[in-house]
Amino acid sequence: MEMYDLIIIGAGPIGMTIGIESEKRGLSYLIIDKGVLVNSLYHFPTNMTFFSTSKLLEIGETPFISHQDKPTRREALEYFRRVHDTWKLNINLYEKVLSVDGKEGQFLLGTNKAKYQCKNVVIATGFYDLPNKMNIPGEALDKVKHYYDEPHPYIGQKVAVIGAANSACDVALELFHKGAEVSMIVRKPTINERVKYWIKPNIENRIKEGSIKAFFNASPTKITEDQIFIETEEGEVALENDFVLAMTGYKPDYNLFKDLNISLKEDIYKTPIYHEETHESMVPGIYLAGVLCGGLKTNAFFIENAKDHAVKITSAIAQKN
Repeated sequence: MEMYDLIIIGAGPIGMTIGIESEKRGLSYLIIDKGVLVNSLYHFPTNMTFFSTSKLLEIGETPFISHQDKPTRREALEYFRRVHDTWKLNINLYEKVLSVDGKEGQFLLGTNKAKYQCKNVVIATGFYDLPNKMNIPGEALDKVKHYYDEPHPYIGQKVAVIGAANSACDVALELFHKGAEVSMIVRKPTINERVKYWIKPNIENRIKEGSIKAFFNASPTKITEDQIFIETEEGEVALENDFVLAMTGYKPDYNLFKDLNISLKEDIYKTPIYHEETHESMVPGIYLAGVLCGGLKTNAFFIENAKDHAVKITSAIAQKN
């Protein structure tokens, strides 16, 4: 059985960047992902446009040319496919890591397909797989979605959008323009200040004119087959409803942290503890990369400001070798 210098769990842009940096340093590596290449990006809304420019999303010295300054999801998927082909990265897709045993220098990873040995493990799994649940009656109904792909299924339907950040505003506007009857349920008194600058005035104007009904300082309390109940400052409101799109954000896999004995800070963000100069966790040989380094503060790291994680990690591993 081959002994890899490192195995990277997660084939997103940061996991791919770590693979590229491993190639540069002559480190043997394997990237494993339970889904497709850049699995999280693949599950973004079909018509999504990135906030970042194509230049900022570039990895591996591979140019990213898009039709507009800010690329679309479709362009990003094609770009990262080209990066994969250019660097001929060693990636196993549709393979789920089930266990990580052993210690630094002799880890044993078990997946649904095989077992692998490695000296170091890098966790770069992102956070998009685990939505923040509302924990209210009716959340398990088929009409409740924590992911959004495209507007067609919601044409002519009464849709409640939960949230007021970028995803919620994008969804509400797209559904409104495609003929859905949209209501927004917002926990805070205003739309999130971090909403994209070209989206924020648009959503605020649609709310002001009444095209999109918004409930501020409100929260959903119960969902039934044909209604959603909302607690507002004026009391409970019951809305006729066909679908609920809960754009409530996502979180890292804390079960994985627990299984690997990765320590967390005692803060509201449940931030994992790691050495900032190397990104090695308190468990020798296990490294953390990408957005999960911010814990529940999922806007702390993104592609452009996490690419240096790959350099720090592979440099540290190369020095050990």
